[in-house]
Amino acid sequence: MSVAWVTGAHGFIGRHLSRHLDAAGQVVCGIGHGVWPETEAEYCGVRHWVNGEIGAGNLDVLKARTGAPDSIFHLAGGSSVGASIVSPYEDFERTCSTTARLLEWVRQHAPATRVVAVSSAAVYGDGHDRPIREDAALRPYSPYGLHKRFMEDMCLQYARDFGARCGIVRLFSVYGPGLRKQLLWDACSRISRGETQLVFGGTGDETRDWTDVRDAVGVIARAATVDLPVPFVVNGATGAATSVRDILTTLGTAWGVPVEISFSGRSRSGDPRHLVADSSRLQSWGLCPWRDVRSGLEDYVAWFRGRSRDS
Repeated sequence: MSVAWVTGAHGFIGRHLSRHLDAAGQVVCGIGHGVWPETEAEYCGVRHWVNGEIGAGNLDVLKARTGAPDSIFHLAGGSSVGASIVSPYEDFERTCSTTARLLEWVRQHAPATRVVAVSSAAVYGDGHDRPIREDAALRPYSPYGLHKRFMEDMCLQYARDFGARCGIVRLFSVYGPGLRKQLLWDACSRISRGETQLVFGGTGDETRDWTDVRDAVGVIARAATVDLPVPFVVNGATGAATSVRDILTTLGTAWGVPVEISFSGRSRSGDPRHLVADSSRLQSWGLCPWRDVRSGLEDYVAWFRGRSRDS
């Protein structure tokens, strides 16, 4: 039975990934920040959870429990553009310092382990009016994107100089049940409070590659087994563009209540106008079709409502 470690397993994507790996029969262990009662961790498929920094001491603790892992999925790091602008140094520490410590530990103690680093479309920056290929120029538009690029560079360096078995998955706009921040969470929170006239930033014409988290974790898991030379980089997204306006309109329809949506015309610093993937490389892995955005948003609304009832 293979052993998988997930850094940042306590987070939104980390929980979904841990369940996915556990369902596939892997022994899943997690490390990161957050008090996580054993029963809750086990519900997410995590057999051993270490609450703390991603450093040699804590990684040694996990190795003593499971032996060297077959794969490490590195999700720990900064989680949003906005937070990185407010606290850029903290974002650097979360993303870059943790990656450096992890790669150095792998080099010394688990050189055969496959490392899958989960990055972001934010590394591409702004100025794209068509689907973005993996070999596009990287022009990060925010501290968040810059630090993700630094993380990628470290993975590529360790692969080149020390033979580290690294793969990089660049995620785009991941959403789904369990997401408690960003646009969809904000919209649902306001609708649930009875608001029917919602104003959002930007123009509404900004486009994103909206990827259901259940599809995203399938890509991440596949990256640990794909038979490709390492290091490699792949866009973990659908290749389909959907505007923010259409997403919010569809979300309102899923609620089944009349909602009037408008936009201020003022964009937030660090947010590109268009971020849509060229998914050709991913399609060569046979990882299509994807969940339809409409059904994915219906699932999100159902989860949000269920959460509200439970609370």
